[in-house]
This record gives sequence, structure tokens and C-alpha cells, in this order.
Amino acid sequence: MGVIGIGAPSTPAMGFGHCQRICQLAKDGHEKVEIVAIADVAKPYLARGVEHCSKEQGIGVQGYADYRELLARNDLHGVLIATPEHWHAPMAIDALQQGLDVYVEKPMTYDLDDALLLRAAVHANPEQVFQCGTQFLQHAKYAKAKELIAKGAIGKPVFSQTSYCRNSKDGEWLYGIDKDLVPDVNVDWRAWCGPKGWHEWKPEVFFRWRRFRKWSSGIVGDLLVHVTTPLVWALDVGWPVRVVANGGHYVDKAMENHDQVLLTVEFEKGHTMIIAGSTSNETGLEILVRGHEANLYLGGDACVLRPERIFGENREEETFPSAPFPAGVGDQDAHRLHWMKCIRTREKALGDVDTAAKVMVIVDLATRSMWSGRGYTFDPATLRAERA
Repeated sequence: MGVIGIGAPSTPAMGFGHCQRICQLAKDGHEKVEIVAIADVAKPYLARGVEHCSKEQGIGVQGYADYRELLARNDLHGVLIATPEHWHAPMAIDALQQGLDVYVEKPMTYDLDDALLLRAAVHANPEQVFQCGTQFLQHAKYAKAKELIAKGAIGKPVFSQTSYCRNSKDGEWLYGIDKDLVPDVNVDWRAWCGPKGWHEWKPEVFFRWRRFRKWSSGIVGDLLVHVTTPLVWALDVGWPVRVVANGGHYVDKAMENHDQVLLTVEFEKGHTMIIAGSTSNETGLEILVRGHEANLYLGGDACVLRPERIFGENREEETFPSAPFPAGVGDQDAHRLHWMKCIRTREKALGDVDTAAKVMVIVDLATRSMWSGRGYTFDPATLRAERA
């Protein structure tokens, strides 16, 4: 496999993290896999990835400044994309057209237009395995919730809630800036800008792009997709059709993106979801699905079904424990291994493009709503969004 996007050591460096864990998973015997090619626009970070994977695997790993040269190889089965989100769609589409299976980090794309383009490309290449990197899907409690909802155990699912909230003293995504990184010397800044077009070099953007509106939707795309995706998948209530969102700058006023958000989402099959996000307070909402006849509590490791009072005469509360992940394997490892398994079996992967596209409707419309102060609608028939 190949990996596109390694990242700086001063940041979470998702690409490098994927390299570390995939090499370790192979060492531990969980999968027979080799990372043979890596691409990154920054020379020192590319070299770091190549050195690590070569040493850990005992093979020669090739590095590329241009991801298209990586995709042109004839020995790859799949490619993992961990670049900033404005590059996700172009790279994933190019990989699909090369006949490669694709794992793309979350959010699936920067905006809805990109999401629909990528969705069309996946549908046009149905033989390829596609997965979006939303690893919470691997938690068994969501699969149990999906099963219970589908068989009518809670009646009509009418209202759900979830959140992703965390806190920091100085502000979110304030990763260290590497002053040794210089455009046209050891980083191809023009290539980094890519589909966004040329912009003046700003180190703050390169290392802290999640804080800037032009490059990221902030909390909504970077954090909320984790908790929203498994609920959208489990509920199976169709496309989001109306989104209203509020965003505030309450503590981290220097960040362009919001540090507090609240979304209300309506779905085509009759369901409302409330989603809260914060980088200024870590106390979130309990993960909960309310049905007409019973409720599902998903805040812990288990899925707990509690009947509504008026339907509780002949029904008892039930707890469905989740089996733990194998030793040494977390949810993100499970998601990686699931993609690799699907590459072998050619099964459809969890984190499919349609679920991810529905989540991107929420991300895009919520972002528009926060910046405009208006609600937005989405028509599943025409795949078009409009101001409400």
C-alpha cells in the first residue's frame, strides 16, 4: 500500500501515525501488509516517513514529492490519504481511477461539492473498496443500535443527540511551527495549496490549518464527524434535508473558526438530531437515540435499551455489552484492519461513501448556516443545497 500525507512532528501527523500503527499491526501478525510508497510535499516529513517504514519493515520504501507518481506504480493494492481535507477528493478520485482501493481520512472532503464528486467517482468504480476514516463505526454498540432500530425495538426513532467537546487553556490546534520549513527550499507550498489555488505562504496556515475558515470547517468537520457518522449509519433515516447551526467565538477569539457550535439536523424520513461541539468546554451531551416506544443510551461501551414509561408494562430495560477489541488493537486499528480485510474479501467497508456523503451534507450546511445566520436545505433528488 501507499500513504499520501505524513505531517509534521509538531502536529498529530495522522499520516505518520497510520504508518506507525500499520507497521506494528503487521509485526504483531494482525495483517500481511507492507507500506512500499509514501508521498508528501515537505521533504523532511517525507524523509521521516520513509526512514521509519523502511526500518520497521526491513524493506526499501520509495518516497515521492508528487502523489501522482506514487499512484502510477503498478504494485499497489490500496492507498491511504491523510492530507489536509482540501486535497481529499482530488487524490481519492485519482486513486480510484488508477484502480486502487482507498482509505481517506475524515472529514471525507472539504465541502459538499467535493463530497458529491467523490461519491460519483466511487459509484462509477464499484469494484474498488472505499473507506472514510471514521473509526467510531467500529464500536459494537452502534451495530447493536442499528440492529435494534431496524427491527422496531424502539418504535419510530424521532430524536437523537451527540457531541464532541474538549477544552484547552490556550486554544485548539495551536501546533508548533517548524521555522526550518521554507517554501521552494524544502516544501512545495504551491502543491500544498493545490485545488485552492495559490495563496501567500503563511506558516500558521500550513501547521494550523484547522483554525482557518478557508481550509477547514473546524469543530464541525474535524471533530463532530466522529460522533455523527455512526449515528447516521445506525439510524438509517435517509439524507439530511435541513440544517440550522450556531457558532460562537467565546474563548478562543483568535481562531477564525468557531470554538462553540450547536447543530440541529432534520432527516428525510422524519428524524431530528442535535449535535454539540466545543473546544472551550469538555462536558458534552450523552449519546442518546429517542424512539416513540423506547430509548437507546450509547454513552458508555454498551448499548442500553430503556422503554418509554407508557410502553414499559411488558418490557424491561436491556443492556447489550460490547465485546472488547483484541489486545493491542484500538478502534482506529480496527478500522484500518477492517479496510484491509475488505481489500482481500472485496466486501463493502464500514465508512462507505454514501454514509460519509450524508455526513458531509451536515458539515457543509452547518458551516454555511453558522457563517450566514440562515438555515439551509438539501434535496436528495437533485443533490442540491439551498438557503432556507
